[in-house]
Amino acid sequence: MIQMYNVSKIFDNGVKAVNDVTLHIPKGDFLFLVGPSGAGKSTLSKLIFREELATRGKVLFNKKNVARYKGKEVPLLRRNIGMVFQDFRLLPKKNVFDNVGFTLQVTGKGRREIKKSVPAVLKMVGLENKSEMFPKQLSGGEQQRACIARAIVNRPPLIIADEPTGNLDPVTSRDIMSLLLDINRRGTTVIVATHAWDIVNSMRQRVVALSAGQVVRDEEKGAYDRCR
Repeated sequence: MIQMYNVSKIFDNGVKAVNDVTLHIPKGDFLFLVGPSGAGKSTLSKLIFREELATRGKVLFNKKNVARYKGKEVPLLRRNIGMVFQDFRLLPKKNVFDNVGFTLQVTGKGRREIKKSVPAVLKMVGLENKSEMFPKQLSGGEQQRACIARAIVNRPPLIIADEPTGNLDPVTSRDIMSLLLDINRRGTTVIVATHAWDIVNSMRQRVVALSAGQVVRDEEKGAYDRCR
């Protein structure tokens, strides 16, 4: 699904956030991106989402170079990628139903389809009884579940979660990761950038460790603790 060949990203201030990374992520993979702050995890995610463009090298999504997406094609690429953020980024003046439904609305889906799809995905994430509540009325875990519902309602083949448990307590963090694992088992490729070494060590999924923008370890059923 994702192929990176000798990818580097150098910002205008001279910082080399990603340095000569070659990485392949097949369809259906569950992958943890780990490493210290500034290792390049978020930049790597942004290169896939085309929020940033590589300075050198190629980033392919389903065999197409993401740099070749122009203008109106970029939103078409992003419809294939559901994003989950540490700070949730829910619209404060919309309730849970409308926050999730907004993703479908901007892609041109009609009200009938929204009314059918949103309740189903809210049930999947355990928020079927919270649809009329607003973000400020939800706990942190519930807000993150709403964010995940928003990310998957369009049935994208890829989910990228950037520190999805960073603002959550340990029990809620485990629940969120279990939800992402369940989504992966349904066929969705999942990439999680995280510092949560305890979760990584307990789940034993593929681990790609970054340091100073370089891949220093790529291990199936890996752990975080060896790169701390």
